Amino acid sequence: MSGTPRTRLRRGREKARGRREALLDVLAAGFVCHLGVVVEGVVMVVPTVYGYDPDTLYLHGSVASRSLAGPPDEVCVTVTVLDGVVLARSVFEHSVNYRSAMIYGRPGDVTDDTEKLAALRLITEHVAPGQWDYARQPNRRELAATRLWALSLGEASVKVRSGGPDDADSADARDGRWAGELPVLTGFGTPVPDPALPVGTPVPRHVADLPGTWPGRG
Repeated sequence: MSGTPRTRLRRGREKARGRREALLDVLAAGFVCHLGVVVEGVVMVVPTVYGYDPDTLYLHGSVASRSLAGPPDEVCVTVTVLDGVVLARSVFEHSVNYRSAMIYGRPGDVTDDTEKLAALRLITEHVAPGQWDYARQPNRRELAATRLWALSLGEASVKVRSGGPDDADSADARDGRWAGELPVLTGFGTPVPDPALPVGTPVPRHVADLPGTWPGRG
């Protein structure tokens, strides 16, 4: 992960994290990214799930998708993980605790079927660990209808904010108001079966084990 003019933080520099491991931690804990791309001269920001390996972020969609249409151009992808709401003595000092990443670059089309399957596996396993080997995998027709982008993680910035409010040394700290952090907890809930399932169809173990967990958190 290298620093460039557009990844260099100009405000809140103490929140910057320059190590590749910090970027991978955000990607592991995140679930939805936002793809910023220019479509027909207009900026479009699209929420979507993703997959990744230590060097590459993978995005997918229909070949008919406007956001993935045409030759890939420069894009910006963001991932944000909300960890808590910071409640200060004054409204001005309120904040949130978060981990966030911004990734810049020109994505490449993944066209080889073997590479497509590998990327789709990464996306599927990030969203629902264990599901790739349990479900039927894509056939040729489905692969042909799917477009995949591969975006290098080489140009990215990571920001992290943690801890309590910053007004402990202010005059407001003497007025007796409570201040602190309200953690935000995210986790999978109890599986809800498809009503069309035959009676008695068991929940697979990898799904039954998911409630209470979250990617990158265990």
